[in-house]
Amino acid sequence: MIRFEQVTVTYHDAAAPTLRDLDLTVPEGELCLLVGPSGVGKSTLLGAVSGLVPHFTGGTLRGRVTVDGRDTRTHRPRELADVVGTVGQDPLAHFVTDTVEEELAYGMESLGMPADTMRRRVEETLDLLGLADLRDRALRTLSGGQQQRVAIGSVLTTHPRVLVLDEPTSALDPAAAEEVLAVLQRLVHDLGTTVLLAEHRLERVVQYADRVVLLPGPGEPPVVGGPGEVMAVSPVHPPVVALGRLAGWTPPPLTVRDARRAAAPLRARLADVPPPAAPAAPAAAAAAAPRGLFRRFRRAAPAAPPAGTPAAVPAAEVTGLAVRHGRVDALRGLDLTVRPGETIALMGRNGAGKSTLLRTLVGMHEPARGAVRTGGAAPHRTGPRELLRHVGLVPQEPRDLLCADTVGAECAAADRDASAAPGTCRDLVSDLLPGVPDDAHPRDLSEGQRLALALAVVLAARPPLLLLDEPTRGLDYAAKARLVEILRGLAAEGHAIVLATHDVELAAELAHRVVVLAEGEIVADGPTADVVVASPAFAPQVAKVLAPLPWLTVAQVRGALGAAGAGKGGSGTGALGPSASETGASGTGAPETGAPETGAPETDAPETTPTGSNPSRRGDPSETDTSGAAPSGTGSRRQDTPRTDPSRPDLPRPNSSRPDPSRPDPSQPNPSRPDLPRPDRNGPNTPETEPSGPSSSGPDPSGVPS
Repeated sequence: MIRFEQVTVTYHDAAAPTLRDLDLTVPEGELCLLVGPSGVGKSTLLGAVSGLVPHFTGGTLRGRVTVDGRDTRTHRPRELADVVGTVGQDPLAHFVTDTVEEELAYGMESLGMPADTMRRRVEETLDLLGLADLRDRALRTLSGGQQQRVAIGSVLTTHPRVLVLDEPTSALDPAAAEEVLAVLQRLVHDLGTTVLLAEHRLERVVQYADRVVLLPGPGEPPVVGGPGEVMAVSPVHPPVVALGRLAGWTPPPLTVRDARRAAAPLRARLADVPPPAAPAAPAAAAAAAPRGLFRRFRRAAPAAPPAGTPAAVPAAEVTGLAVRHGRVDALRGLDLTVRPGETIALMGRNGAGKSTLLRTLVGMHEPARGAVRTGGAAPHRTGPRELLRHVGLVPQEPRDLLCADTVGAECAAADRDASAAPGTCRDLVSDLLPGVPDDAHPRDLSEGQRLALALAVVLAARPPLLLLDEPTRGLDYAAKARLVEILRGLAAEGHAIVLATHDVELAAELAHRVVVLAEGEIVADGPTADVVVASPAFAPQVAKVLAPLPWLTVAQVRGALGAAGAGKGGSGTGALGPSASETGASGTGAPETGAPETGAPETDAPETTPTGSNPSRRGDPSETDTSGAAPSGTGSRRQDTPRTDPSRPDLPRPNSSRPDPSRPDPSQPNPSRPDLPRPDRNGPNTPETEPSGPSSSGPDPSGVPS
C-alpha cells in the first residue's frame, strides 16, 4: 500500500538530508508505528506519504514514494485526498469550519459525497469518538483533547484507505486514547485500512502495532520489525519494557497483562523491601540545596520566610471558584491551595477544566464567583508586568507564546523581559533539546522542539509559581527526563509547580500531589501514590504490574533492588539489576538510580547548565517570518547530537539477515529537523521528478550507529 524506494529528503540550506536512501514497505491492512527521538524526521516521513513533503514544505525529494500505486512526486496532496487522510501534530491547523458537526462533514463535501451518506457517517463518527454531546459546539471552545478527537474524526468520515497520524493521542486523556486506538484497530482489522502513526507515548500504542519502524537518527536507516523485537533493542521504550529489561524477562513484555504474568518472582523479592519514601514536604523541598542542573546555574533568590510568618503566603489560593464559558460551567466551586516547593499534577478527562484553572490563575479568565489569589494578588486585576513577578504559564499550544523570527531572537527577548543574564534562555533550550540552532524560525520547529523553546522562555524569569499545560506533549523520553530534572531543581528551590497532564508516568515521577477534576469539580486530591493507584485510568504501568505493592516507577524498583542487593552483600545487579540499556530513556525517560532529596526518584542525567525562560507574555503569535527562508526546520542548519550520546547506545539490529539499503557515511553530520510541515515561505517546493536509480543494498550490519 505504501512504498518508499531509495527516498532522500533534503530541506533548503540543510547540511545533510533528513531522510537518506530510505526503503520501506507498509502492506495494506497494517498498523505501523513510527518511533524515534524528537527531530529525527518522523513527521517528514509521514508528510511524504500524504504529499505534503515536498509540495507543501519545500525542499527536495529524491527517490519514489507511492501510495496505492500513486507517485506522490507527481500527485499533489489534493489528488491523494480520496486515498490518504492526514492528522498532524496541531489539530487547529486542520480546521476550516466553525462547529464540530460542520468539520466532520467538510471532507466529504469536498469529495462530493451524497448528502445521505454524509449524514450517516457524521453520526457514526460522533458515536465512535464520543463527540455526540459536542456536535454543536464551536471548535474554539473545545479543550485540546476534544479538538484532537474532532481532527481525527474529520478524516475518518471520508473512509480513506490510508491514515497518517502524527501523535494522535498526545492531548487525549487515558480513556479517550484507548477509545481512539480501539477505533483505529477496528478499521485495520475489519476494513483493511492501513494506518501509519508516529507517537512518543509508547506505553499507549505499542501493543496495538503490527510493525514498528525505529528511526535512530536523522539520515540513518530504519530498524524495522515486530513490536517485540524492536522494543528489545530500542533506546526509546515504555516503562513496562524497561521493567522487563531490569528484571531480565525475555522477550520483554509489551502489555501490563504479559508483565503481570512474569512478575511473581519480582513481587516476591520486593515484598520484604521497605516501600519508597513519600515525597518531601514543600518546606523541606524549599530548604534543600539545589542539585544537578541548578548547582552551576543559579540566580540569587530571596530565602523562603519561615512558615507561619505573614510573608509565607501560598503560591496560589483558590476559594469557591466558578468560571463560565458562555452557557458552560467550566469550573464549579473549586477550593485549592498551592504551597511553595509543591508540585501538583492536575488530571482528569478532556474538558474537565484543567486548562481553564491554569488560565484563571494567570488572569486570563475572570471568576464568576469565588476568589483567586496568585502570590497574594488577584490575577485578573493585576497588570501583566506585575503578574510576571508571580506566575508564568506555558500554554498547551506553545506557538501562542512565540513571536520572534528566530530562536536566538526569542531567547534574547525572554532574557530582557525576565531581567535575566544574557544566554539564560538559550542555555535552557540546549539543556532540554540539544542542537536547536539560533537561526531556526520557531514555526519550523517540531512540536517537541517548539515546546522546549516555550518552556525556556517562561523559565527564564523563574517565577515563584510555574504553570504547565501538557508539558510533555511532543517530547521524547530523553527530553522528558531532562524536563523532570529541571522541574525538580525548581521545586527544591521553593518554586511551586502546577501541571495539567494526561501523562500518568510523568505524574508518578514528579508530582507531590495529584488533583483529579471532573466536570469542573475536584473529585480527588491527595498524595500521588494514593490517588493514582486508586484509579486504573491514572495508574502508571509499573503500579499495575506490581500491585498491590506500592512501587510506581522503574527507578523506584531499581533503587529497591539495589538496596536489597547491598543489604545482602551483593551488588544488586544481575538478572534483576540495571543494565546498560536501562541508562537510556524509558517511561518518563529519567535514568534514575535513587531517590532525590525531594523524595521522588532522581534522574541520573549528566550535569548541564539550565536556563530559563519567560512567562506567558508579549507579541502577536500570528506574526511569522515572510522573508524568504525555506522552511528548513531546526535541523536543516545544525549538526546532530554527537554519536557518543549515552542516551542512544549501539544496538543490535533485528532481522539482521535481511539485506538493507546502503548506510550513510558515519562521518557525515546528522542534522535533526523539526517534523512539522509548514507552508514554503520561499524555497523550492517541487520534487525532483527524475526516477531514482536502483536500490543499493548489501548485507545488514550488526548494529545501528547511535
